[in-house]
Parts: sequence; structure tokens; C-alpha cells
Amino acid sequence: MKILLHICCGPCAVYPVEVLRQAGHEVEGFFYNPNIHPYQEFRRRMDTLEEYAGMVDLPVRWDQSYDLEEFLRQVVYREEQRCGLCYRMRLQRAARAAREGGFEAFTSTLLYSRHQQHELICRTAAAAGAEMGITFHYEDFRRGWQEGVAKSKELGLYRQPYCGCIFSERDRYARPAGRRNKARPES
Repeated sequence: MKILLHICCGPCAVYPVEVLRQAGHEVEGFFYNPNIHPYQEFRRRMDTLEEYAGMVDLPVRWDQSYDLEEFLRQVVYREEQRCGLCYRMRLQRAARAAREGGFEAFTSTLLYSRHQQHELICRTAAAAGAEMGITFHYEDFRRGWQEGVAKSKELGLYRQPYCGCIFSERDRYARPAGRRNKARPES
């Protein structure tokens, strides 16, 4: 099958690309991630995917638009629903790109991460596929989490420390109130 693989970052693509190719699928990547913040992180992830794609001869379709404003418009006042809104935004674009590109199906590296909401991704991708008239190819890539991490480290790929959005960056780096340095006065 000819499959378009939505890719959030290079390291997350390592295992899914291998598995899909081993199954005999023709795989092409698709980069569209307007949620990533700040812009330097967006560029670093894009550059890392380009580096990885070159290593494994993976063709990639690039949507380099950095539509942060659209992402923020989607989630403002709905921050608790941000992941679902982000999944929908990216998976709808991937489904459209797959249909327009003549692919038989699409899938996403979001299905690789143990930190993402797997069932919500599946429901969102299936709905996007139905809406765009393209098959969503489901595969649980999480079983290869450790293998993908090890291989991405062997390849020397930049591994990002948070999901990508401004909220996940905050959640990763902001210290919980109980763990603040007591020597520093609260402001």
C-alpha cells in the first residue's frame, strides 16, 4: 500500500518507517506541525526530520507553514481539550494531503508515543479519513518505543524534551508550586 505518514519529529519516525517498510508498504513522510513552540524548536524538529529522511531515503512532503496563530485560535479557552484539537488540526491536513497525493492510506507517528492519547488519536484520524475519503491505516507503534528511542540515539538525532506546544513546554519546565526554591521570594 502507498501510505502517507504524518511525522511530528525525526525520532518518532524511526520505528514506524521501519515497520511500515518491512510490511511492504511504500512510505512517504508528511510534516505539518503548527503547534510546535517556539519557532526555533519548530525549525530544529524540521531539520532533524530532514536529516533522518536523508539517512533512510525517505521522501517527505513539507508543509512548512508555521501557523501558530491558527493553533492558538483553536485552543484558546479550551486548553483542557488542546491535545484533541491539535490532533484534529494535523490529522485532517494529513488526510487531505494523502487524498490529494493519490495515496491509498495515511497514518501518523503520533501513534508511536507512549505519552500521547492513543485512543483519541485513533478516533480523530478515523474521522479525518472518513471526512476526506481516505483510509486511515491503524498500527500500534508503541510496542517499538524503546527500540525507536535506542535507534534515534544511535543515529545522533535531536530528541526533543516535550510534545511541542507552548502548554507542554510549560508543563515540562515549570516547577510545581511545592518545589519552588524557598530562598527566592515569591512574586
